[in-house]
Amino acid sequence: MNNFNVVKDIHHAGNWIIRNQELVLSYIINFISSIIIFTTGTFIAGIISKGINKVLTARSIDVTISNFFSAVIRYIIITFSLIAALGCIGVQTTSVIAILGATGMAIGLALQGSLSNFAAGVLLVTLRPLKTGEYVDLGSASGTVLNIHIFYTTLRTLDGKIAIVPNGKIVSGNIINYSREPARRNEFNISVSYKTDIDFAIKVLREVINNEERVLKDRDIIVGLSELAPSSINFIIRCWSNTSELNSVYWDLMAKFKKSLDKNKISIPYPQIDINIYKKYETKK
Repeated sequence: MNNFNVVKDIHHAGNWIIRNQELVLSYIINFISSIIIFTTGTFIAGIISKGINKVLTARSIDVTISNFFSAVIRYIIITFSLIAALGCIGVQTTSVIAILGATGMAIGLALQGSLSNFAAGVLLVTLRPLKTGEYVDLGSASGTVLNIHIFYTTLRTLDGKIAIVPNGKIVSGNIINYSREPARRNEFNISVSYKTDIDFAIKVLREVINNEERVLKDRDIIVGLSELAPSSINFIIRCWSNTSELNSVYWDLMAKFKKSLDKNKISIPYPQIDINIYKKYETKK
């Protein structure tokens, strides 16, 4: 009896297919089309993703960033391909898009801070105010840039510490880049005794600058009296050198200034305070 019912159901199904040949054929064609659309979209997404990755890598953009961007583009193309495939088989794509939009909004609200850092990371990659290997001051931290990631930037400080700074804080604050310009200026403040002849002191200090090969002679060199302080007369010296040699030039010139002043009998005074003592005499009655 059961076998008879099965045969009967098969017979009815066959009759239904025969009566609705065009409908069944259209469903099959739509199903095959949806598979082709999704497969083609996935294939194209892979090609475009690899192409974007190669372009970003060729522009010396951080590997993490290039991988992330290529992955985002890939998934966006796959998502649109999936929506198109579902629409081909009769699924209401408007409802699918609405669900995706609501999901995206919920994720965005949950990850507000992370998305802010992500957007800041995009700006850092696009505008490039700092690069790997440059020494920067970000306000809260300063050091050599090791990596610019999607959500944060890694620095190595002068004393060997690793500082991780969220990209949002970098973009919202001031960025001082010490490595971007090929040449930078050193500034020295030298104090000498009031007994020193001003012109002679300037001549001695300028000779030290002129004899230093690492000082850029095509840039402005300033040696002048800047202040008449309580215990000394102060000179200011400004000169330029290559950024890579800035610190070594500063340290060496400071030593040479001291040696040259000693050689020419120019003293560097200690802070002095004049104390006047008044004695009060009382008249005896």
